[in-house]
Amino acid sequence: MKPFHETRQQFRAELESAAPQRVLGSGWASGILGVGLSLAGLLLVISARTPRQLLTAPQISPLQENDWFKLGVLLLLISGFTASVVSLALREAKILGTAGVVLALTASVIAQSISTANTAHPLPIFFGLDWFALNVLFTGLIFIPLERLSPLKEDQSIFREEWREDVFYVLVSCLMVQSLAFLPLAPGQLVGSLSPLGAVRQWIGELPLVVQLPVIMLSADFFQYWAHRAFHRIPWLWNFHAVHHSAQSMDWMSGARMHFLEIILMRSITALPVLALGFAPLAVEIYVLVAYVYTTLIHANIGWRLPLIHHFLVTPQFHHWHHGAEKEAIDVNFAIHFPLYDRLFGTYYLPKNEWPKGYGIEGHPVPQGYWAQLLHPFRRK
Repeated sequence: MKPFHETRQQFRAELESAAPQRVLGSGWASGILGVGLSLAGLLLVISARTPRQLLTAPQISPLQENDWFKLGVLLLLISGFTASVVSLALREAKILGTAGVVLALTASVIAQSISTANTAHPLPIFFGLDWFALNVLFTGLIFIPLERLSPLKEDQSIFREEWREDVFYVLVSCLMVQSLAFLPLAPGQLVGSLSPLGAVRQWIGELPLVVQLPVIMLSADFFQYWAHRAFHRIPWLWNFHAVHHSAQSMDWMSGARMHFLEIILMRSITALPVLALGFAPLAVEIYVLVAYVYTTLIHANIGWRLPLIHHFLVTPQFHHWHHGAEKEAIDVNFAIHFPLYDRLFGTYYLPKNEWPKGYGIEGHPVPQGYWAQLLHPFRRK
């Protein structure tokens, strides 16, 4: 049997294979798909079988005993197993196909051998393992094909440099940050209950859902604009935000690269006014989903310029300039949804038919690696 480190290096080499080794019919694509689907199915099974719902997001917990949800997980595992077998048949290196088959079979054994013990726990703390699996599966199935069909940088592969760090950032965001989500939300609920604007809250809460959603986006983006601008202008806040700007490649995963403390601060700044204004919980949940997909889109390696839409909505080109390494890209385009705020407050920059030539911070002062980046804001400069 090969040593673990040798197997890990072989697996990594297969993931990062050069373009000639990833051609259609080589078994690479089916191997990647098999590993991804099987891993997502395994995480969903583990979260469903963990006692006391500790690894289950509250939004997903009611679905776990639904027959259609169970059927979906089963089809996910079957698809992952099938794609992995295809990879084993086509590809000379068997590591991807073997990994996918092992993950799918492990999930099947866990699903059959462990009884469900998902009784509710008293504290509003959870580590959304299922949320992470569904997030990566959902956004990956949407944006990986889009980045292959309409890439901004055609030579950038799916597993580009720093991809492992950003996958870990997605995991941390879904697991650790959700486990603390009730902390910033609780003050917002308190503010809402004590607010003297009870009539306003009631009026907003009774608005049709199709009206509430754009109003939430406008109000949340206003607060996010100024918070985002503060993270650029205040030195000690910039030390945290610099982690997000340290990414030297833009794709569907790079938007998740944010320091743990910045995520908590930004969530609090956004959540407090939204909850205090009395928007319906369903409208807030829809906004969270829309914002997640939207953020993924504007960071993606997609070369869409969208010349008409960019006047009203933030586009990939608009936000890529926010991450540009050029001097012109410094402290511009802070809005996440509506460029109107940048126009109003003098931070709008969008040259016609041009994209940044590079990304990141001049000199690249932020170290590579998640743990080094976690400690970066606290190091003596």
